[in-house]
Amino acid sequence: MSGRGATGEEVPGGRQVRVEVFPDSERLSAAAASLVAAQAIEAIRARGRFLWALAGGTTPARTYERLAEPPHREQIDWGKVEVFFGDERCVPPADPRSNYRLAEEKLISRVPLPAAQVHRLACASDPEGEARRYEGLLRRTFQGRPWGFDLALLGLGADGHTASLFPGLLPPAGPWVAVVARPGEDFRRLTLTPAALNQSRLLVFLVTGREKAEALQAVLKGEEAMADSPVPLLRPRAGEILWLADRQAAALLPLDWTPFR
Repeated sequence: MSGRGATGEEVPGGRQVRVEVFPDSERLSAAAASLVAAQAIEAIRARGRFLWALAGGTTPARTYERLAEPPHREQIDWGKVEVFFGDERCVPPADPRSNYRLAEEKLISRVPLPAAQVHRLACASDPEGEARRYEGLLRRTFQGRPWGFDLALLGLGADGHTASLFPGLLPPAGPWVAVVARPGEDFRRLTLTPAALNQSRLLVFLVTGREKAEALQAVLKGEEAMADSPVPLLRPRAGEILWLADRQAAALLPLDWTPFR
């Protein structure tokens, strides 16, 4: 991966945090798509299938488009891919706010991915019931594996949130899927919790735009302003977190940054 300014460090708890900075969001998206394809090929070769949790929001849209284009569309054995969602707004699937809608338009409808292997968070009518169903699905799917997701993609909000895990609204530690009611929104959300995301082999954050620079600096430095961010709770089972940032998002990162200390 040809990022600029790549760095990495072992951190307490066995995590390795790496940051790779790209000149712009287009080159970041290209690198992210290549990474997903490589992880899919490796997982299918080693274990027969690729379990992948998608990020919500608009940041991953171009990555999904690139995966649906040559060469990645042909490189991946889509019949052995299972897609999950890191979070969802509890709106109908055709609603413009739906994470599923974006993923379906940019990726799912454009590759030969069997419908039964797309595990949508269908929470518009019964968020609590869907949270229980989805948690059961994850636990059954992960049973007997060395980890759960082979790869989970995440984003980062300007307030330090990831998935639908918001500062000040973190769910209890036990459940894998939680219902979130964010003040000011006329819908609820479902989100995977740190307990579920930590079942991943690799967590990859995609961060773009100058408006994310303060949040990225704060969560990586462990600053007090982001002390209640969910990011420090993420400790993937295999111990690796990769941050892919464009130059604007990484504008405030010092060369000697030290993550989570």
